[in-house]
Amino acid sequence: MIGAGVFAAFGPAARAAGTGLLIGLVIAAFLAYCNATASAQLAATYPTSGGTYVYGREQLGHWWGFTAGWGFVVGKTASCAAMALTFATYAVPGPWWAQRLVAVAGVIGLAALNYRGITRTAALTRVLVTATLIALATIVVGIAVGGEASTGNLGGWRALGTGGIYGTLQAAGLLFFAFAGFARIATMGEEVRDPQRTILRAIPVALGIAVVVYVVVGGAALLAAGPERLAAAAAPLTEAVTAAGSPALAPIVRIGGALASLGALLALIAGVGRTSLAMARNHDLPHWLAAVHPRYQVPHHAEAALAVIVSVLVLTTDLRSVIGFSSFGVLVYYLIANLSAASQPAEHRRWPRALNIIGAAGCVTLVVTLPLPAVITGLVMFALGLLGRLLVRRSTAAERTAARP
Repeated sequence: MIGAGVFAAFGPAARAAGTGLLIGLVIAAFLAYCNATASAQLAATYPTSGGTYVYGREQLGHWWGFTAGWGFVVGKTASCAAMALTFATYAVPGPWWAQRLVAVAGVIGLAALNYRGITRTAALTRVLVTATLIALATIVVGIAVGGEASTGNLGGWRALGTGGIYGTLQAAGLLFFAFAGFARIATMGEEVRDPQRTILRAIPVALGIAVVVYVVVGGAALLAAGPERLAAAAAPLTEAVTAAGSPALAPIVRIGGALASLGALLALIAGVGRTSLAMARNHDLPHWLAAVHPRYQVPHHAEAALAVIVSVLVLTTDLRSVIGFSSFGVLVYYLIANLSAASQPAEHRRWPRALNIIGAAGCVTLVVTLPLPAVITGLVMFALGLLGRLLVRRSTAAERTAARP
């Protein structure tokens, strides 16, 4: 969660709601809490690879599970592209073609690292997150001492309503993209020691830390640059420290943004690979993706395929588009997670069912308020996925019927 989202999402959110992104941030954080409790509760019951793909199948039925898994795979594949593009934006100021090539190189390099096993992935993630937190602390301190930050940049209380209800909810949907990393914990249940205890604690604790960091950094960025400058910036936090009067810190921000993006991309590749593995085991994706490396015990076919697809997206899309589309897929995924958790019996519940109902309603609300191109693209991708599964199932059933004596 403390990855590229904090370096990238404030710009699109400011474009949607201005200073109202602060309200959007609170909404996104509360919805993330609802979804986190649902995911933790389900992961404790089903400690296996696949996340809500598995939970939906077990609690609601196979089609629900497929829809969740498809949403996660296509949404998080878009997230991978967003992380790679953010990495390149902060690492290489320009030109655009060089940024795209660097982004592809990052995807291939991290996919190769994931190929060597989850312990190496976890070790590098700890290093990258530590570096990211140091960079974010430097940003906040730099804004505080720069001398140019002012509450006047917020525009007063009326500015909170700049984007209206629609714009504020759209900002919440875009910022939710940054919080959604807790799902990767649940997708890796097979590789966690004592998952019923560890995952149940890890998800809400990780979310709580991320919320505090995002509120502090987002508030500082607005005080430094104001919503208009953040909305227009390709690298919002770099713009914030420059506007605050601390331009000498810009290289540190760029390094932090690049490292944070790599950390988020590393975790994404691991999470998407394992959900693809679970879907392929049930023939909801090509069975070739179900292969597990005999030595490193990773879904190497799924991760290799993901690296190829993300590289193509990096070369053909822009950051705002993939953030919006990613949010669409992930919100559908969490809608089904909340519905699955709401259907669990009392003996498996850790939190009130009301949180699941609120979470499901919130997911639907934020989905319909995302930018229109993201909604249209999301609907088309889900229609293609569901139609493809229907055709494959009918073909398989016909083959079985024909094979009977």
